[in-house]
Amino acid sequence: MPARSSASQWGSLAKFFHWTTVIAILVQATIGLVMVELPKRPGTIPVYTFHKSLGLAIFAFALLRLLWRAFDPRPLYPATMPRWQVVGAHAGHALLYTLIFAVPLSGWLFDSATALRPLYWFGLFRVPSLTGGRDEAIKTFAEAAHFWLFWTLAAVAAGHAAIALHHQFHDRDDILRRMWPGRRRAAEATKPLP
Repeated sequence: MPARSSASQWGSLAKFFHWTTVIAILVQATIGLVMVELPKRPGTIPVYTFHKSLGLAIFAFALLRLLWRAFDPRPLYPATMPRWQVVGAHAGHALLYTLIFAVPLSGWLFDSATALRPLYWFGLFRVPSLTGGRDEAIKTFAEAAHFWLFWTLAAVAAGHAAIALHHQFHDRDDILRRMWPGRRRAAEATKPLP
């Protein structure tokens, strides 16, 4: 499988970025939902630290993914796909990217404004504060933003998955198959991107 995408198939690197992001966000969401139920005691600090480090890793990975997407050709949409669905797909992907950046940024802002302890990325290096110290107003805003952005991302991602499944099993236009890991080339698409 070539690293770059073709007119009918996502390339191996695009697939790697996509599915690694999906798995990382699922792991991160699980950790986040579990950790807020844990008792507040020193033994839970490593869970929070890992959650923060993974969030920053997802942010960095999303940057790499976006950079690659700027240089990688995109597969064409199926000729049977109506124009409104093409526009909706573009809007949905833009919203997903925005949320994938916004959720970890809001968490980083919350951690910075809380200023409980220095933040180290997987213990390797210190991450700079976005606020320069404790700030109650920013902390309150960032905490609420992180919560709502996460649930918005969960809803949009679920919608994205449902639409892909609908295209694959109802419309049978290979939208999902061409992103599936290890699959051979889908039928050649004929509708160019707008």
